[in-house]
Amino acid sequence: MQPTDSKNTTVPDAIPSTTPKSGNTQISIPPNKKKSKPSSKTRRRLKDAEPLPFTIDGLSHDGRGVAVYGNGFGTEDGHIEDKHGKKVFVSFALPGESVEVKLTNSRASFEEGDATQVTANPNPERAVPPCPHFGICGGCSLQHWQPDGQINFKQSVLAEMLIHQANVEPDTWLEPVIGDRLGYRTKARLGVRYVAKKETALVGFRERSSNFLAELNECHILDPRIGFEIENLKALISTLESRDQIAQLELAMGEYLPKLPDGDQPIALIVRHLSPLSDSDVDKLKGFFATRNWQLYLQSKGADSIKRIALSPSDDLSEQFGRLYYQLPEYDLTYEFIPTDFTQVNLSVNRQMTKLACDLLDLKTGERVLDLFSGLGNFSLPLARLVGESGAVVGVEGSEEMTRRAADNARRNGITNTEFFSQDLTQDCTDKPWANEGFDALLIDPPRSGAWEIMQYLPKFDAQRIVYVSCNPATLARDTKALLEQGYRLTHAGVMDMFCHTGHVESIARFEKITI
Repeated sequence: MQPTDSKNTTVPDAIPSTTPKSGNTQISIPPNKKKSKPSSKTRRRLKDAEPLPFTIDGLSHDGRGVAVYGNGFGTEDGHIEDKHGKKVFVSFALPGESVEVKLTNSRASFEEGDATQVTANPNPERAVPPCPHFGICGGCSLQHWQPDGQINFKQSVLAEMLIHQANVEPDTWLEPVIGDRLGYRTKARLGVRYVAKKETALVGFRERSSNFLAELNECHILDPRIGFEIENLKALISTLESRDQIAQLELAMGEYLPKLPDGDQPIALIVRHLSPLSDSDVDKLKGFFATRNWQLYLQSKGADSIKRIALSPSDDLSEQFGRLYYQLPEYDLTYEFIPTDFTQVNLSVNRQMTKLACDLLDLKTGERVLDLFSGLGNFSLPLARLVGESGAVVGVEGSEEMTRRAADNARRNGITNTEFFSQDLTQDCTDKPWANEGFDALLIDPPRSGAWEIMQYLPKFDAQRIVYVSCNPATLARDTKALLEQGYRLTHAGVMDMFCHTGHVESIARFEKITI
């Protein structure tokens, strides 16, 4: 069975918009996650409560519908007068819809619930979820919404945050970057639990707002090479003697490149076990993995305990990990990585994202570029191709291991105009020799927390052009304000569909130094 995109349903197609406009739809800040966990007393009280009618007036940043008590409903509908004006955050609801809501949490300042039925005015962007487990599994939250609608909304969220935090709009809004929207996720950690009463193992993500594992048979977000093997993985684990001691499967997938070492084994799974496995269990795992040409790893404790298990005489056990690969054909690049490395989860979007970042920097032969949070060289190597042998790229990364990986990838691809350094980027590093050689352009791809510390010393690099890739629009907007105050202007901004069907937003922005 292969995943099918929801755009093929009978729901009318979304109308794409390159300029983010929320219209009359209000975007609200969702409640803090800690406050979103109802107490056991609240759960008991709401468990048997009847659903209440609401009209959805807007959306929260994470894509939930927002309703208000008393908006078109009175006490006879369950909207008691004391609650009028109180916000309700509603999962699975879209703007303009009239819905029945089963409340799941109640706090003094807000309530939360799930839309159980659309009673009137279904939003034209409503879609039939492609996954049968949607609504129970916490792996994604927006499958009820057409993908074009999701990404346009995410662009509106970015626009609202830039206005709110930095009081700015870009000169140009970029077209959203769109890639694979189902079967795209190549990195994940799947929980495992054996349920003795059902005589079966559970494998997958946790239920929404719960520590319990969802009972999955398939996953339409995971790469189908794993997403449609979940039933087989459950059956395998259920036959093991240590079936109740398997805690987690960590998976990583690359591209099938059989001419390279391990390139015919593009899928790796790390099996986390709480007690030693018997020889019989190891043999069962080896047989299952060998028939699929997957790499098998066992992990008994911390990361240092991860051990590759040979499935054939050709498997190289001289190092802790085997090899995985992905490519950027636009730049004739092949990257090698190991299963525990950070890589972008959506390879189709990553190809477009790297090209877009390079295009936005508008590099010329001979220029010098600084790549902060350079990882294994995802951006550094295409940048090096563009500036040529007379130019240079300096990549800086906090992890020494990833710094070595980037240098190795440069060498394997025949790139000689790069240097990579390991550095704590939360500390001012402008006194380092590599930082004082001058840069024409700068690329930064920080973690979710953003790059606030770097913003304090970034002007010392004196780069004329900056591209900022972000997985959190809130910290991008915060850092944008700092860049504006330091003499840059925001020329371009947009979003990328890296995490379709979830509330996560990947975005990109370009800044240019204002010449006086």
